[in-house]
Amino acid sequence: MNKKQTFKAFNPENIETKNEAYITHRVENNKIVESLEEAIKATGLKDGMTISFHHHFRNGDHTVNLVLDTLNKMGYKDLYLASSSLNVCHEPIISHIKSGLITQIDTSGLRGPLADAISHGIMDKPVIFRSHGGRAAAIESGVIVIDVAFLGVPSCDPLGNANGYSRDDERANDVICGSLGYAKSDAEYAKNTIILSNHIVPYPNTPFGIPESQVDYIVEVDDIGDPSGIMSGATRFTTNPKELLIAEKAATVIINSGFFINGFSIQFGSGGASLAVAQFLKPAMIERKYKARFALGGISASVVELHEEGLIEKLLDVQSFDLKAANSLKNNRFHQQISASYYASPLNLGAAVNQLDIVVLSALEVDINFNVNVLTGADGIIRGAIGGHQDTAAGARLAVVVVPLLRGRIPCVVDKVNTLVTPGKSVDVVVTDYGIAVNPARKKIIKIMEENHIKIMDLKELYNIAVTMTGIPKAIAYTDKVVGNVTYRDGTLIDKIYQVKD
Repeated sequence: MNKKQTFKAFNPENIETKNEAYITHRVENNKIVESLEEAIKATGLKDGMTISFHHHFRNGDHTVNLVLDTLNKMGYKDLYLASSSLNVCHEPIISHIKSGLITQIDTSGLRGPLADAISHGIMDKPVIFRSHGGRAAAIESGVIVIDVAFLGVPSCDPLGNANGYSRDDERANDVICGSLGYAKSDAEYAKNTIILSNHIVPYPNTPFGIPESQVDYIVEVDDIGDPSGIMSGATRFTTNPKELLIAEKAATVIINSGFFINGFSIQFGSGGASLAVAQFLKPAMIERKYKARFALGGISASVVELHEEGLIEKLLDVQSFDLKAANSLKNNRFHQQISASYYASPLNLGAAVNQLDIVVLSALEVDINFNVNVLTGADGIIRGAIGGHQDTAAGARLAVVVVPLLRGRIPCVVDKVNTLVTPGKSVDVVVTDYGIAVNPARKKIIKIMEENHIKIMDLKELYNIAVTMTGIPKAIAYTDKVVGNVTYRDGTLIDKIYQVKD
């Protein structure tokens, strides 16, 4: 059940005139509190409860560290940290694990020193990894019960209408993150929602991503995040010749797949090669006079450019991948922010992923059975995120995975993935720089590819090419300790990540 608004409205009977009532309400009845400590105390947060955060600033996020430092000073212990994702900038969480403030983590992904520390067994309890749709479903169903959501936002009015940008004044572009898609689910279902913002604007802050009815307390802070950190790592633009070659091959596959028709829908996942596919589809769309009905998911500058040129009609944005996308959301009425539930929850039969024709996804590894790993590296260290990988692969009519055959001297097409994230049954095509493989179960796709003279290889053949060049990699040494439980989007356990031996 969605939480109810508990804000106490003014009583007109207690004042003399309607004008005075309006003024009293406007000035006194707001949700701004003096400090973060005061807001935390007001929620009734206790040891052992669950706190949540969003990751729309990606590696530029400052809210998580600010809040955890405050909770630590206040003496809290044994908190369950449910963040939509955690990044390199969240290294300070290591100290909070050691102090006993954080004893369990539930997230989509981990990167950097924190991921390394967890891979080496710093936590007693395994991290629970969920897809973005799986996390939304877990929140909706009560599997994750959020006691307090701490949401850093670029603009908020005194009653709690919040957004990832502002239109109100000269400070409007100071801090911007675009869509608040992952924060929306937290705000809707959390028992208490605290908004942290460095930009309090006059009421009403419209349009808003989070409505006032879902906000309990507001804290004005100096700094919530650095927008320059949004476009980093997995959302970077690529100039790598190998990634561009793979992207071009993937575009050729899509164009000749039977799913590239006027009015198609598409998502470009994170990762250099997958994001670059858009630029290679553009000439074919112009030549054939095709328009996409919509693009979905994390929205990047290249997708915005196609939209602005009239090649994509509408953008459904659960996360803005860069500042061009964030500003497009701000200025374009056909660029819509959506919640994680709308995007991909398996409990939502109308989820947008189920309307996808094509999705292009990256991978750390793919095995000969088309299973995909996006969580752990060849050394067993956690270095990625499930994100919407499982969700879109399951929902789209054509799921294309792009991956290099080798990274350095390490094969990316392997006999068996280190960590199962997306089952091979959901994957249709794998594109590498050395060749293209189609899932043998996709007879119709194979036939269309052959008719269009697209050379198809077996994944076993690609695997053999890889190990011929590099040799069979040495097995990773693990202990018996489980450091991560990988769930499928329906909440079922599909794999375990074990502690890497020092």
